[in-house]
Amino acid sequence: MRPDYDPLDDPPWAMQLVVRAEKADPPNHGAVCEAAATAVVRLLTDPRAAEPEGEWRAAVREWESRRIRKVTRRARGVRWPEAEALPGITVEHAGAQVRAFPPGPVSDVPPQLAKLQVAGLDLADAEEPGPPPAPPYAAIALNPDITITTGKAAAQCGHAAQLLLRQGRRKHVEAWVEAGAPVHLTRDVPWRQCVKNATVAVRDGGFTEVPPGTMTAIAWLVR
Repeated sequence: MRPDYDPLDDPPWAMQLVVRAEKADPPNHGAVCEAAATAVVRLLTDPRAAEPEGEWRAAVREWESRRIRKVTRRARGVRWPEAEALPGITVEHAGAQVRAFPPGPVSDVPPQLAKLQVAGLDLADAEEPGPPPAPPYAAIALNPDITITTGKAAAQCGHAAQLLLRQGRRKHVEAWVEAGAPVHLTRDVPWRQCVKNATVAVRDGGFTEVPPGTMTAIAWLVR
């Protein structure tokens, strides 16, 4: 699995993530990132994606044989229930709602999702981020030396959680998934220390917001 977009993938595939972002009461940046990461893991471990006869299984396998591109969109008003009516997994967390959808070709996105805005999702973070959940959980850190939007950050956290799911120690991953795949966006640990702790790292393809090869996110399991 290789994160982000490769122009040689023909056609490119992506997992769509939709964030509910109402004007009157938008969620905060960290909660969206955490919810997005959990939603990705819950979709990939759902029987429809994980079981041999699952209806999403073939699409997930095809996507994971390419680059694990994710596209974050925002929905508000009537657009949110329209998106929720499509097959997928919604995670509600700390005031954020994010829905992950089975991956598919970017040229064949359902119209209910295709009309949702991709660029410009940039939310304020909480003044006092919440404490981490009880272990086991995934700790994810975003590179503090780069500037990315909430939409980009949510996708990067989704990449990190997915890589952790696939590459982490099996018994530890199973316990995490059984607990609901909770995620904590780490902010109070120095980046260098986070890198030392990391099990997986995401390096971006460089097609949006950051140069190619940039380490955007890292993750590890806390037990």
